[in-house]
Amino acid sequence: MIVEAMRRPLYTTNFGSAIVADSLLAMKELEESTVNLVMTSPPYALHFKKEYGNVAQQDYVSWFLPFAAEIHRVLKDDGSFVLNIGGSWTPGKPTRSLYHFEVLLALVHKLGFHLAQEMYWYNPAKLPAPAEWVNVRKLRVKDSVECLWWLSKTAWPKANNQRVLQEYSPDMLRLIRKGYKAKKRPSGHNITAKFTEREGSIPPNFLMLGNNDANGVYLEACKRLGYQPHPARFPVQLPTFFIRLLTDPGDLVLDPFAGSNTTGEAAEREERKWIAIESRQDYLEASQARFEQLGSDQIALFPTQDNVSPQATDEAFTLPGY
Repeated sequence: MIVEAMRRPLYTTNFGSAIVADSLLAMKELEESTVNLVMTSPPYALHFKKEYGNVAQQDYVSWFLPFAAEIHRVLKDDGSFVLNIGGSWTPGKPTRSLYHFEVLLALVHKLGFHLAQEMYWYNPAKLPAPAEWVNVRKLRVKDSVECLWWLSKTAWPKANNQRVLQEYSPDMLRLIRKGYKAKKRPSGHNITAKFTEREGSIPPNFLMLGNNDANGVYLEACKRLGYQPHPARFPVQLPTFFIRLLTDPGDLVLDPFAGSNTTGEAAEREERKWIAIESRQDYLEASQARFEQLGSDQIALFPTQDNVSPQATDEAFTLPGY
């Protein structure tokens, strides 16, 4: 059955294949050391269950490790595994679960992954939750940050941060115009005369990307065709960022928990080969609309003064602790 699913994908594009299958079984059909990037977001261990199913916090590590072992096997030596995983609350208490940190430790200590860098996704569009602790008792603030564990098979994954530069801030542009005198900063960093203007600034490991695509092609197609949209999609900018950072055109990107196949869309736009595996056929059927009118326009990775929403800007500057 799995072999047949791999041979006959639900649909194909110029660069990719969308496959309906159990990803644990399907990945066993892939050759060893053939994938450049695995970008995925499996179901989180949420207290309130989603319709696609969620594993309990106490069972999450043992559930996920077999998938991760296959990911480690299919990755090339210079490949990367980017895991988007959200936090969760302890049932009945206003305290946080540590399951996503336990997953990270298990991936490194039990499977031999290297932690290339811990990164974070700030989604200003997230709703305040859980209501009991945030809205009713007002004991906690809105949880708007998810973890992005960038893991690798070796200590030297392929990467190039010059492909994901962002616009200079107004302060930096002013500094560039005035010129900067080489000196040692109070922090101890020695800024030399090599400090010059480049094509942009190196982004931080904190990515602010709103997930508020209410009028996009995918949702419009779901409405028109009668599909229930996948309830937990990440914005196309998220996989696009890592695809540009960690792969070259023609490389192979795999998403074993494809959902609405946002990773496939990003890979297609960036001219990378891709494989999307999803157990729910209706999710993949609806995702086909992403590729029907795919333009050649480049995805803008970061909000700018021109395209950021007032709400996102306001929340970005009032988020405590960052």
